[in-house]
Amino acid sequence: QMMKFAWDNYKQYALGKNELRPLTKNGHIGNMFGGLRGATVIDALDTLYIMELEEEFQEAKQWVEKSFDLNVNGEASLFEVNIRYIGGLLATYYLTGEEVFKSKALELGEKLLPAFNTPTGIPRGVINLGRQGTLLSSIPCSSGSGMSWSWGWASAGSSILAEFGTLHLEFLHLSELSGNPVFAEKAKHKPSPVCALSQVINIRRLLSRVEKPQGLYPNFLSPVTGSWVQHHVSIGGLGDSFYEYLIKSWLMSDKKDSEAKKMYDDALEAIEKHLVKKSAGGLTYIAEWRGGILDHKMGHLACFSGGMIALGAEHGAGERRQRHMELAAEITSTCHESYTRSDTKLGPEAFRFDAGSEAMATRLSERYYILRPEVVESYMYLWRLTHDPKYRHWGWEVVQALEKHCRVEAGFSGIRDVYTTTPTHDNMQQSFFLAETLKYLYLLFCEDDVLSLEDWVFNTEAHPLPINHTDFKA
Repeated sequence: QMMKFAWDNYKQYALGKNELRPLTKNGHIGNMFGGLRGATVIDALDTLYIMELEEEFQEAKQWVEKSFDLNVNGEASLFEVNIRYIGGLLATYYLTGEEVFKSKALELGEKLLPAFNTPTGIPRGVINLGRQGTLLSSIPCSSGSGMSWSWGWASAGSSILAEFGTLHLEFLHLSELSGNPVFAEKAKHKPSPVCALSQVINIRRLLSRVEKPQGLYPNFLSPVTGSWVQHHVSIGGLGDSFYEYLIKSWLMSDKKDSEAKKMYDDALEAIEKHLVKKSAGGLTYIAEWRGGILDHKMGHLACFSGGMIALGAEHGAGERRQRHMELAAEITSTCHESYTRSDTKLGPEAFRFDAGSEAMATRLSERYYILRPEVVESYMYLWRLTHDPKYRHWGWEVVQALEKHCRVEAGFSGIRDVYTTTPTHDNMQQSFFLAETLKYLYLLFCEDDVLSLEDWVFNTEAHPLPINHTDFKA
């Protein structure tokens, strides 16, 4: 019912725009997707299908067939276009078998390839979708094509770990569906015949070779030199989905991609050793690391890690499996505390463990909630892997809080302060609310065979991709 309400209002007031503004009852385009439109349509497709909202799914499909234009100009985030648009189209193709979703995914995938045109093959963060003018086979290998560049706010023109590390799942599927290994070569970065002279280095190989401070992966890497630009480490924003895609690459390969598994195991060991802490009140959390100095805060984005660690632990052995399941449960419990300690029972953007405050935002700028999914994502994984009923109870608390504080007349809106029971709304129904938050909540209350974890891996936007559906090996 929540999904139908969110979709119906988007369709009525904002169809074809990227998101709905539910208070003003109009659409929002934003600057994240270049000239692409309909982010909410693409993000919602698989959720509508899984929930058997058949009429609404047909409305979304019809928009893709008739109105989804890929011949656009504008600066887009490689990461966001990949996880939302490519991920959403691929998942819907695999769920339905309908060719329109496959062909749109492949066409858009080709438009992303010039971002890899750097001396190292580590892609830059921004791509101009309109300035192509080249066939796939003639993409130049030198840098400075003018078609991609790094985020202005990223440190010294660097690429971001969570962005260039979150391509693998989608690009492997693009390779398989197109029969064109260039996508897999880009994601793993084995030199392709086209780019042999550029001495492009495999992203994974570069990351396993480069020196890692204390075994940790900093968030910023230069796409020119292949070295770290600064030593900021985070399991939340800027780092998060890199780790997620290592364990999920291994699972998606039907556990053949041993390189990904080793990198995940080693990274988690370093995280356990240096970043996992316990507060005075007994809450386990993952701190951030700035050049050797710990920042005792955890972002809402980092709350996905409980689910990730549980998913990895499920396939571990003996003592290690037990330790990681306990760690996953403890982190998820801490994230639950960040919700229960707020007046709205929704969690803040970031929460801290210092100056006598635990699992609460201490800065005004961190008190907002924008309909994020990471906490309920972990509830879903922990429920599926343990069947402890508390995770369903916790999920239902979130449903009730969303209905009470985020539902407005024409959709759902984020709120500016979780610590007041009369919150101000931010007038934005994020596309990921339909892609992730509502999907994970729905799956939490479904039987385990609905998108079984044995058969599907979720990309970082909760778009399901089939396991072992590709012949490409790491």
